Amino acid sequence: MSVWLVPSSPFTCSSTVVGAFSNSSLSNQSLLLPITTRSYLRPPRLSRHIRATTPSSVGPSPMEAATEHSGATHNQSGTTPLMKLLFVEMGVGYDQHGQDITAAAMRACRDAISSNSIPAFRRGSIPGVTFEQMKLQIKLGVPRSLQQSLDIEKVKAVFPYGKILNVEVVDGGLICSSGVHVEEMGDKNDDCYIVNAAVYVGY
Repeated sequence: MSVWLVPSSPFTCSSTVVGAFSNSSLSNQSLLLPITTRSYLRPPRLSRHIRATTPSSVGPSPMEAATEHSGATHNQSGTTPLMKLLFVEMGVGYDQHGQDITAAAMRACRDAISSNSIPAFRRGSIPGVTFEQMKLQIKLGVPRSLQQSLDIEKVKAVFPYGKILNVEVVDGGLICSSGVHVEEMGDKNDDCYIVNAAVYVGY
């Protein structure tokens, strides 16, 4: 009688088992199999290398360049440093009635700066940096269909001090339903506009 052993993946059997079954002199009587239990039950080792990559075709935006190790942001040409980044404030703004995207953007900026205080500039805590040297860059996530309606000058007026270097508007935010159409509040429909804001502060 021929005896065959077919190991079931992912387990492996020891070489001693294979050797025993390859011996043609085995009888069909009692058969002692020198199985190494430890090697039979051990699953094979699997190694997988995972590497995160960024598409080379996508470069950093002017705001994202602020996080480079040099601590400076760059303009569109990527050559002239605009400011040394200290921290980033983030906020969300809504306009539930009236469908005013500028109002939502202004609220987003107020939300970003309303819970922060920056005494370091005014008190001279940064050596060699005066209060007048405080700089800001604003990045707004606004639904694409509403970007042309955004009043940038009104958004800038939200910030009480600091030189605003630029305001960048990108696709973002949200248009959703507020669940109710209130004509008395100027609603044209039940749309609610949402804007995201990131305020980069440096010198």
